[in-house]
Amino acid sequence: MDGITRIADSVSADLKRRLPSQRKTQREKLALLVATMLDVRSANLMDWVAARRRPDGHALPVDHAASRQSPGRQRRDHGAVRARGSGTGVGAAVVLILDQSKFSDRHQVLMLALRFGERAVPLAWRIEATEGASKPRRRSWRRWPRGCPRVRLMGDRFYGTANLIGWCQERTYRLRLKGNLTVFDGAKTTAACAEKRTFYLEDVELTARRVRTHIGIIHDPGHPEPWIIAMSERPGYLRTLDYGQRWGIEPMFSDFKSRGFGIADTQIRIADRLDRLILVMALALYWAVSTGQWDALHHATPSEKKA
Repeated sequence: MDGITRIADSVSADLKRRLPSQRKTQREKLALLVATMLDVRSANLMDWVAARRRPDGHALPVDHAASRQSPGRQRRDHGAVRARGSGTGVGAAVVLILDQSKFSDRHQVLMLALRFGERAVPLAWRIEATEGASKPRRRSWRRWPRGCPRVRLMGDRFYGTANLIGWCQERTYRLRLKGNLTVFDGAKTTAACAEKRTFYLEDVELTARRVRTHIGIIHDPGHPEPWIIAMSERPGYLRTLDYGQRWGIEPMFSDFKSRGFGIADTQIRIADRLDRLILVMALALYWAVSTGQWDALHHATPSEKKA
């Protein structure tokens, strides 16, 4: 039994445990694709074809397998699939990170990721064929994961809008704000508050929509811009500093792109195919991250033991 087959068997067994209603043929093909991606460490489909062989010795057409294994082919919600398949035992707090990245010359991917240790793993996404920045669609993230005592949403300045803050009124959030937003507490802007070193604003009205929020501001020495963070709780230094957890999504995007699987090199031009490829890559990334964390826990190096 070669390495790809062993990994595929493990992935298939895990998928069966998490998704018992999934078809056996779909599960086995999906597991084989995940194992192949982990083995070749590339999103290039030609690398997959060269590396992956069926037991009868014939290569399995990659596009055919990918098109049939994807839950999206059955019009299922990808977010639900990933929430059930992520395998993270939720504790007191779950951090979700909303951000976007350019995956090809014509595709922007809006990604909702789950913070996993010091990193992040994909949870749900939407692909937009556009030359500019894609706008967040609130209905895409309407369902909060079940069974979570507390879920905290993190988002960069592109998502610090009155609409999203209004939607988050009964939820926990840390959303970075732009400096030109009007604060109706003396009719000043968020940048003016930072310049006057007003670090905490409680229950203020923001923008013309007068959405209510708390705001915490941090401007550390040597940083060109302050963090202006809208939040659900009363502001404080540590709560404002919580926003730093958002950076866990940046290495995840690097794993997808030039420093990892190299998804931009695939030159895929059809959004549905890119969507299916991201599904395989998301599962492969989860396996790589979780295996690395397991190894660090059970076979820690001397430096890791000291930490």
